[in-house]
Amino acid sequence: MKKWGIFLCLVIGLGFAIPKILPLIQKKVDIQSLPQTGYQFEEMDIPHEQIYQGNLVLVNSEYPVYQEQTNSDIAHLSKNNHLVMGFGLLDDSIQLSESVTGKFSRMVDAAKKEGVQHFMINSGYRGFEEQETLYKEMGADYALPAGYSEHNLGLALDVGSTQGKMENASEGKWLEKNAWKYGFILRYPKDKTAVTGIQYEPWHIRYVGLPHSAVMYEKNFVMEEYLDYLKSEKNLSVQYKGKKYQISYFPVSENSTIQVPIHQKYSLSGNNMDGVIVTVYPD
Repeated sequence: MKKWGIFLCLVIGLGFAIPKILPLIQKKVDIQSLPQTGYQFEEMDIPHEQIYQGNLVLVNSEYPVYQEQTNSDIAHLSKNNHLVMGFGLLDDSIQLSESVTGKFSRMVDAAKKEGVQHFMINSGYRGFEEQETLYKEMGADYALPAGYSEHNLGLALDVGSTQGKMENASEGKWLEKNAWKYGFILRYPKDKTAVTGIQYEPWHIRYVGLPHSAVMYEKNFVMEEYLDYLKSEKNLSVQYKGKKYQISYFPVSENSTIQVPIHQKYSLSGNNMDGVIVTVYPD
């Protein structure tokens, strides 16, 4: 099958301060600016399966999870005490991606320094059978069928507070304002129910990673809106804490070839729909 190349357009943009808004987003369209990045590139074959893997895969009523998409580092947290730091567990059955758990621990440690310290995980990863059982027991108003819940990925968790309901607790308010700084998003906010199709859930957070969480927070995007935005813009330069990140979207049809930087840290994620996102990190 004929392969087609897509060139990664990475341009260093000029930054300027925006009061109370840390990220800076600029559209990059001039492919002639490619040599100015100073990066060297190599071609990478992207199999069609990559669309369904990564931290940015969309899961909703239209785009389900497949079992092979589940994070490979799922662990029973109660059996790994070194992972449970700064928060409690609702019960011994809680499972979650080890890498996401570590990032959550660092986040709650930061909250503790601000006097907010009563976090607990009420739910994490759920297998398909567990999700289907929950759906049958609770009904469509309170649960999603197997394959249509972010909990089937291992990237999402329900966070509680030992001090009360999350919409009222300090923990819930802190997460709403600060989770994005640590790569997490509030997946189902109150003002986006028409977009997500899910009622307000102040306890449900999802890991997407920086700088994506920063862009979503700045622009008040949920996953659906952010991924549509990337498809329309194609290339973004994001400035956060004095460092610049490059984000590029590429459509993928069957097997494709793209260019990625050599000697520069980057990540790949599919969107679970029709393409992949390349994120290039600063030195």
